[in-house]
Amino acid sequence: MKQFMDIFSLPEMTLLSCVNEYFLKNNVDYEPVHLYKDVKDSIRDVHTKGIMYRAIEADIEKYICYPEQTRAVLAKLADHGKKMFLITNSPSSFVDKGMRYIVGKDWRDLFDVVIVQAEKPNFFNDKRRPFRKVNEKGVLLWDKIYKLQKGQIYKQGNLYEFLKLTGWRGSKVLYFGDHIYSDLADLTLKHGWRTGAIIPELRSELRIMNTEQYIQTMTWLQTLTGLLEQMQVHRDAESQLVLQEWKKERKEMREMTKGSFNTQFGSLFRTDQNPTYFLRRLSRFADIYMASLSCLLSYDVSHTFYPRRTPLQHELPAWSDRPPAARLPLLQEAQAK
Repeated sequence: MKQFMDIFSLPEMTLLSCVNEYFLKNNVDYEPVHLYKDVKDSIRDVHTKGIMYRAIEADIEKYICYPEQTRAVLAKLADHGKKMFLITNSPSSFVDKGMRYIVGKDWRDLFDVVIVQAEKPNFFNDKRRPFRKVNEKGVLLWDKIYKLQKGQIYKQGNLYEFLKLTGWRGSKVLYFGDHIYSDLADLTLKHGWRTGAIIPELRSELRIMNTEQYIQTMTWLQTLTGLLEQMQVHRDAESQLVLQEWKKERKEMREMTKGSFNTQFGSLFRTDQNPTYFLRRLSRFADIYMASLSCLLSYDVSHTFYPRRTPLQHELPAWSDRPPAARLPLLQEAQAK
């Protein structure tokens, strides 16, 4: 089954929906498999033929957002002696123009290694492709690569050769990417790198979650859920009427909180009390995630992010006002004193 679970899937989903709707409205008989294949091929061609890159380069300010703090993050890391590298699937001309707009014309000075047209995720698994140097005019050179030099741009290659030439291995490496499978999965499962996911949608979701209305709604929803759980033992008719009203109110509030993020799909990260499939995959393959690299400006370069303990269903949350039985004697003793 095809998984549409990242920002790259949005144009594919949109085109599939539009064409499907057109066929249905106009009573056009079609084979869904053919529709999916044609849409997939067209999306692929937009990338491989350079159509997308040319469109973005022609109006770069329209498509590249939040560039103002990217240089500050990179400069901060470089000033503290951090080694940085860029591995991208985009061609060198597009990377150069984009990075000049985001970081500045001297952007290469901030990176120790730059690799373009890497063809991730094959870059992480295929040992057969050597690196090739790209000159200032974008021409590929024939030189055999013995060292990855700062200020140069390299094409293709593979991770195994990258590790051999740089010596950057294991948990000392933190790699950021915006695609769970193409960027992060293999590095986590096979190579032991630390990984960070860039999730732009997080910015809008956090904005909603920090509104007073959302906080009040969630607080009352949790309280109402607790009341239902504790009061359901009352079986008299009057109590049952109250419980039914509470259930109705709880259902309405759940729908309201879901609609706060998206009226059709709800939050990207949660469906009611459960994490979405996207979040489960994200938690599996990413050690940390954030809306953009600029979030790192809020932390010292030596800061350590520790995992948070999420209570399981059979565990008592730390914030509960109901102490476990094993703690009751201790609490009673404290109260007596």
